[in-house]
Amino acid sequence: MAENPGSERHPRFDDDLVGLDPNDPEAQAFAEHLDRMQRCDPAFTIEGSLRGVADFAEGSNRAGGLRWWVAALIVCLILVGVIVSAWDIVVDLLAWLAG
Repeated sequence: MAENPGSERHPRFDDDLVGLDPNDPEAQAFAEHLDRMQRCDPAFTIEGSLRGVADFAEGSNRAGGLRWWVAALIVCLILVGVIVSAWDIVVDLLAWLAG
């Protein structure tokens, strides 16, 4: 019989979450939340930065209502900042090349 990789027991249910049902989706989500909170990756590397962006994207996808709109606003502000910076660099480059 083939094993289902999603049905394996999370190790947190033996250490931190003793007494909770390991098959409960809310308890599994809480175990994943604890894993994310206790992760100590270096944030100054490219991989760490990308993992932080991925965590932000996953969190904003789970959010709803006002939290989703705030996350969308933050993303839009970051994009506007990148576009303004790129435009400034292109204008300065063209001025330097023309002069």
